[in-house]
Amino acid sequence: MSDCTRCGAAFGCAMADGGDAPCWCTTLPPVVPVPGIDAGCWCPACLRAHIAETARPASEKFPAAD
Repeated sequence: MSDCTRCGAAFGCAMADGGDAPCWCTTLPPVVPVPGIDAGCWCPACLRAHIAETARPASEKFPAAD
């Protein structure tokens, strides 16, 4: 088992845990890098949330002031 370096949740990471099968994260699109060289593995929920947040248009993240 691995611990998510973002939220602390325990999860299975085949790459870090030495499994024979590919890790679950390899099924996700390689659209964004995990920020920081020391970020380590993230759990499915954190990685999916990071991908979704990164994919949002800037106008949704930072609405213009009226």
